[in-house]
Parts: sequence; structure tokens; C-alpha cells
Amino acid sequence: MSGCAVPGMGGKVVLSTDKTYPAIGPYSQMVGHGKLIYFSGVIPLNKAGTAVEGATIEEQTKLVLDYIGLQLGSQGLDYGDVLMSTVYMKDLNDFATMNRIYGTYFQKDPPARATVEVARLPRDVKIEIAVIAARR
Repeated sequence: MSGCAVPGMGGKVVLSTDKTYPAIGPYSQMVGHGKLIYFSGVIPLNKAGTAVEGATIEEQTKLVLDYIGLQLGSQGLDYGDVLMSTVYMKDLNDFATMNRIYGTYFQKDPPARATVEVARLPRDVKIEIAVIAARR
């Protein structure tokens, strides 16, 4: 874990973990500010960040949500701490499948969510998810 957002303290803190692939561009994996942590969008890449993993929406959704769980855990958080998620999908015809899998990760008091179909995602993946979480 790099950096640590301190509850009640202001200021931007860049955070990262080696449990998932590193940032592959000019962005941070996570940025904390007070009790809030903003997580960059996660796509289904291998841990090195060099190749797409999973061919189906099921495989890609599970990997993305597993990575989000690892990032949350690196900050002492879990899925219950997520306030908001934004799901970007290549094809909303896959919504029911994504939603079924998503629901297994957010079983109690799920976060607010926006889901949108987009023309294209990085590396031509099927899904990207970004979340905002809060420290207790």
C-alpha cells in the first residue's frame, strides 16, 4: 500500500496496491481525500497489466470485481464500504448477466450505481467498473 488517507484530514493522497495490475497510464489506482477513496476504473487485465483476461462477460465481470475487492482490502475496506459504482459496458444486452454476478458481490445495502453502454473500452474489453468508497 502506498499512501494512507487519514480520516478527518483534508488533502489528496495517492494510493496504490501491488495486489492488482499497476496503473498503465498517467493516472492513480486510487486517490483518497479525507474519508473518501476514489478508485480508477478497473478492467479485466492480467496482474501484470499486459493482456486481457476472460473472454465472456461472466469471466470479465468476476475478475474486475475481484480486483476491486483486492483494492478495497488494501485500504482496510470491503464491498460494504462502497458508496457508488459506475459500470461501463460494451453491450447492454449483457446487463442481466453482469447484474447477476454484481449482486453476489454487493449482497447487503448495495451502493448507488450508474450503468452505461459505451462505444469502446480500453483494450476492447467488455466491462470497466469504477467505485467510490468511504472509510468508517
